[in-house]
Amino acid sequence: MPRFSYTARSGTGQTVEATLDAPSRKDAARLLAARGLRPISLNELGGAPTAAAKKSPAVTDALPQLFADRSAQRQFSEDLQLPFFQALSDLIGSGLPAGEAVRLLSQRLQEPQLRGLCAALWERLSEGLPLSQAMESLPGTFTTHAVNLIAAGEATGNLREVLQRLVQHYTAQREMRRTLAAALAYPVFICTIAVGVIIFFIFFLLPRLQTLLNSLGGKMPWATRLLIGLSDFLLHYGLIALVGAVLTIVFFWRWRKTTKGRTATDAWVLRAPFAGRFVSAATIHNFASTLAVLLENGVTTAEALRMTERTIANRSLQSAFRDATSRVLEGESLSQSLAKTKCFPPLVIDRLAVGESTGQLAPSLRNIAASYQDDLSRQVNVLTQVISTGVLLVAFTFVAFIAYAIVSAVFSVSASFKF
Repeated sequence: MPRFSYTARSGTGQTVEATLDAPSRKDAARLLAARGLRPISLNELGGAPTAAAKKSPAVTDALPQLFADRSAQRQFSEDLQLPFFQALSDLIGSGLPAGEAVRLLSQRLQEPQLRGLCAALWERLSEGLPLSQAMESLPGTFTTHAVNLIAAGEATGNLREVLQRLVQHYTAQREMRRTLAAALAYPVFICTIAVGVIIFFIFFLLPRLQTLLNSLGGKMPWATRLLIGLSDFLLHYGLIALVGAVLTIVFFWRWRKTTKGRTATDAWVLRAPFAGRFVSAATIHNFASTLAVLLENGVTTAEALRMTERTIANRSLQSAFRDATSRVLEGESLSQSLAKTKCFPPLVIDRLAVGESTGQLAPSLRNIAASYQDDLSRQVNVLTQVISTGVLLVAFTFVAFIAYAIVSAVFSVSASFKF
């Protein structure tokens, strides 16, 4: 009979590590549940996975429907993770274990995609996998940030608090997207109309006007000549330019997906005037809030740093934080290690140093995260105002230039008439 090693948490919160014999992984999970233990990890000793540990037909049927294409994964990630985590947090807060909560959601949720996801998760949970590993087994669905936080919550017995933290995170992300969409709706509408007017003038009206002006004779102003030259270029080479632009974008996008391309573009983003400041602020906010949650839930500083490092999206910053984690493992203080990355402002380093010296590192990180959340909100407001103003200014400038070129040409030709 196969033997399984497990780490589980008892009803009193005590962590238990031992082995047991069971016919399959699912039977082992049931034995643990019968003993009042909630498994954190459950692995078969001896290597080969049991038949029960393989994908069941229910999972095989659910996964293609939910995650067969990348668009479905992206749609779930952006729009459906918030209600999923909210419902899961509410049920766990009511006293249900995570597995029972997921099973209940797979039967009660009205959204088919969420219901199928919960069914797939429940199949994995019934085989003895903890929630974090069940989430990780669905590729492209949950972020590394979410999986790591769930794992920390399971390891420390504070799963509901971690879920509430994720709900706050996704709520803030949703509000930020809504703010950007609302602020950019009118400028995008005006820009679309302006582009339509420009296309109409350049491709339809201007060639006819050019024929008329040439027949009347006279020297045309520079603005009109420039506009006619642009129109001729687009009429003769516009398709080639469009194909070239599309190929360039496709090549750049594929190159960015490589390790070298991602590292280079992430480094360039940090040097960009506004984007660099925004990405740095967002990274510091994510770093501080995630590390605070992990430390408050009993995770050691070294392990919390390793888990937090994996949630950083920018490769350049991730590499810097990886070096800081290595220095912490060698015995250096967190504030000194982060200061050497040159990614944190001096004031943040000072606040971390004070938190370390007073034994209040997690509260200090919470305060840093809160202040950077306010800073990010201000930056988003400034960004929306700059973009909306810039879009309107560019659109009106192009339309005004076209109008000036045409009107000045008409006046120039009419002035050349002799009566």
